[in-house]
Amino acid sequence: MHRNGPIDDIDESELTVTPPHQQAAGMKAVGVAMARAVSDMGVVRTARTLARVNQVHGFDCPGCAWPEPTGHRRPAEFCENGAKAVGEEATLRTVGPEFFAAHSVAELVEKSGYWLGRQGRLTEPMVLWPGDTHYRPISWDDAYRLIADHLRALGSPDEAVFYTSGRTANETAFLYQLLVRSFGTNNLPDCSNMCHESSGTALTGSIGIGKGSVTIDDFAAADLIIVAGQNPGTNHPRMLSALADAKGAGAHVIAVNPLPETGLIGFRDPQTVKGLVTGVPIADDFLQIRIGGDMALFQGLAKLLFEAEDEKPGTVLDRGFINAHTAGFADYERHIRAVDLDTVVEATGLTLDQLRRTARLVAASKRTIVCWAMGLTQHTHGVATIEEITNLLLARGMIGKPGAGVCPVRGHSNVQGDRTMGIWEKMPEPFLAALDREFGISAPREHGFDTVAAIRAMRDGRARIFFGMGGNFVSATPDTAVTEAALRGCALTAQVSTKLNRSHIVHGETALILPTLGRTDLDLQNGVRQQVSVEDSMSMVHLSTGRLKPVSPHLRSEVAIVCELARELLGPDHPVPWERFRADYDLIRDAIVRVVPGCADYNTRVRQRNGFVLPHPPRDAREFHTTTGRANFAVNDLTWVPVPRGGLILQTMRSHDQYNTTIYGLDDRYRGIHNGRRVVLVNATDITEFGFADGDLVDLVAEWTDGVTRRVDGFRLVAYPTPRGNAAAYYPETNPLVPLDHVAARSNTPVSKAIPIRLERSTSHPAAHPPARAEHRSTAPDTDTGRVDHDAL
Repeated sequence: MHRNGPIDDIDESELTVTPPHQQAAGMKAVGVAMARAVSDMGVVRTARTLARVNQVHGFDCPGCAWPEPTGHRRPAEFCENGAKAVGEEATLRTVGPEFFAAHSVAELVEKSGYWLGRQGRLTEPMVLWPGDTHYRPISWDDAYRLIADHLRALGSPDEAVFYTSGRTANETAFLYQLLVRSFGTNNLPDCSNMCHESSGTALTGSIGIGKGSVTIDDFAAADLIIVAGQNPGTNHPRMLSALADAKGAGAHVIAVNPLPETGLIGFRDPQTVKGLVTGVPIADDFLQIRIGGDMALFQGLAKLLFEAEDEKPGTVLDRGFINAHTAGFADYERHIRAVDLDTVVEATGLTLDQLRRTARLVAASKRTIVCWAMGLTQHTHGVATIEEITNLLLARGMIGKPGAGVCPVRGHSNVQGDRTMGIWEKMPEPFLAALDREFGISAPREHGFDTVAAIRAMRDGRARIFFGMGGNFVSATPDTAVTEAALRGCALTAQVSTKLNRSHIVHGETALILPTLGRTDLDLQNGVRQQVSVEDSMSMVHLSTGRLKPVSPHLRSEVAIVCELARELLGPDHPVPWERFRADYDLIRDAIVRVVPGCADYNTRVRQRNGFVLPHPPRDAREFHTTTGRANFAVNDLTWVPVPRGGLILQTMRSHDQYNTTIYGLDDRYRGIHNGRRVVLVNATDITEFGFADGDLVDLVAEWTDGVTRRVDGFRLVAYPTPRGNAAAYYPETNPLVPLDHVAARSNTPVSKAIPIRLERSTSHPAAHPPARAEHRSTAPDTDTGRVDHDAL
């Protein structure tokens, strides 16, 4: 297979900084998308492939989980980053046995994740034997036998960890959890544990289901949309079209974020002439909140709503909804009335006038949607923050009506579907009982490891095998040194992957790489084309059909890998018809019908133009399957994140040239960062007060109560309009700063959005982290309303 030339690794000496953009998308995005796609795929392959992205008879974009419109689909139903994701998967570059023969593991471990990912598609199963320096080819049968032998040699099935990324399709996810539970464990950590677990925990307790309650059509009906802790312009660019349409219908949009995000400032829709020429300002109001202040914001808004209700009884709170459908309101009201607005101002960094204006908008709205992402969930009080959002909406009757509701915007395509299909370490009893009835197995009931618990178990020697179904576990997880040591302590690590990543290089005593088909690839089983299905952020389930000829005859579908491994591990007499499932994915969906609620007549409905929507009792009928049978108001002590004396609070984030741990390129052009990644964005006044200058090279140092000092070296200081006391930098470069035990209460989600750090002048050798060239830069005015200066956390 042709390789489009070598890919150079990151050279931070080329890093430059320019002013941030004020408009997202437009012709620049089109040009970048096409250039990247053609570089990866060539002209003809690009034209054929991009024309099928998110189309009815095409394939689901392997990027984000934003839903497709239910009406007319445009010819280019993808965004810039979607085109990059497709190009990465459908690239003409390949990584075969000759690559591994030429590069030792010791050499590869020194390469960046960007370099590894850009080498191309994996083509053959590879094994690294104990003591070997290079991966070498292995047959599929021998690979399955190796895995099965290691699993059978364990003292308990609970000594194995089975991880899943969000890209895995419904059919694979269902069979994967069935294999794992047939083997005898619930150790099924997944990427949800690290992102939206706080959302699911909060929503399940509040409304009885851990999913959002709105559909894509609700955006056009809303009159107020709050986008909090989320950057649609980079992470979910097609959401900007929905927001622009909502504004065209009269909606008011409020952005809540520590950073001014270009996509929420202005959007040039490349699919319309007007959009390209004039653009659309998305956010009508920008609340530049301090990191970790969102819980205080929503409690403060609720306090002001109660005051407005006192002034005009019966005009603000939806008493009919509260009385008929909720529990715990009296306790919630007592708690919120006691909230101190001066504390809210201090915690949020907003002015009282901003709070009052926002509260008036909320009170006047007839149909309110609140959207959020990891900016809210990855905090110690992430679950409580989501509960406060839900409380506010419940008080106004904004659940179960058109144009209103909760909208956690999921990241990776089908991360929500994986959970629906049973990828969870603590699936409820009805699901497990249905599995037992359908397949004649005895699924274990003891809860398994989530992601953080899995790392602890591997670290402590209680788990000896790691099997990864997609993803890049090493780079996605916190506390990099601990995670890497945990994996190196395993007897076996096996990764099902499309491309090379760091999780292949940080390996157990024996390691396997199992190459799989991607979304874009044609999947033939016994000569018959197969289709998979996925669930988007709003509970729509639809088909995805790849059509590209696989880059290698050695690639196998994820379904085939699961089924063939199951046959080897569990034996030919196992009651699950693994071989039949491998040959015909319709049979998998027929089995899903009898196990997963809401999937009746799956094979018929999923073939409808837009697929089908899974039931959502709060949205559909204002039914709440909670412990009380009603929607529950939660009471939470006000929690926020103070700034340590002499330090900053750091949030990790993605670059615009990145999706999760996949680095597409080195330009975060919306923020004005080019040709590099080791930057830390800090308020200009803070930079001066700490004795530094814009462009200086610094180390980021985090000291925790466990007595361990964690640091990452050689970061370029960039003056940026952040709130005073706050900073931002990219992950996975800053993952080493996050301790494994720095997690959200109740959800156990790593807290990557609130890391107390201090800056030290860098002592790194220029060869390791060369100083960047400085260029003139203008920034937006400093909008800080006062520095919070507390003792160190």
